[in-house]
Amino acid sequence: MQTRATPVAPTPLERFNTARPGDAVETLLACLNSHDWAHRLTAHRPYPDLPALLAAADEAAYDLAPADLIRALATETLPDLPEGTYAAAHTALSAAHAAYRARFGHVFVICLDGLSPDEALDRVLAAIRSRLANDPDEERLVAAEELRRLAGTRLTNALRGTHSGG
Repeated sequence: MQTRATPVAPTPLERFNTARPGDAVETLLACLNSHDWAHRLTAHRPYPDLPALLAAADEAAYDLAPADLIRALATETLPDLPEGTYAAAHTALSAAHAAYRARFGHVFVICLDGLSPDEALDRVLAAIRSRLANDPDEERLVAAEELRRLAGTRLTNALRGTHSGG
C-alpha cells in the first residue's frame, strides 16, 4: 500500500516569491507607496526568508530618491487613535498634525510597533512636538526612517496575513 504525501500549502513568502510581478508590486505598494521600491524588491525575488526580504526592503527604502520619498509621504495617512480617546486628545492631536503639515508639507509619519494604544497617543503627541523643531532637511531624514520602519511592519504583516498599519 502506497501512502500519499499531504500537499503542503505554500507559505505567504513562497506565494510572494512566485506571484506574478504585478501582484507582487501591488502587495508592496500597500506597504510603501513607492514604485521604484516595489519594482526593485520584485525584481530581486526569490527571497530565502522573511529577514532577507526585510533587509532588502530596508536597503531599497534607504535608497529612495528625494522625489520618490515625497510621493510616498504624500500618500501616507495619519495614525489611528485608540478607541475611546477623549475629545481633548483629538483636538490636541489635530492641531499638532495641522502644524506639522503646514511646516513640512506632508502628514506626520511614525511607526508605533510594540506600543499599547494608551502609549501610542502620548508617543505621537510627544514626537510631533519634538519633530516640529527639526529643520526640513533633518525632518526629511527622520520621516524617511519612520516610513522605512512602517514599510517593514506592513510587509511583515502582509506576509503573516495580518493587516495592522504599524
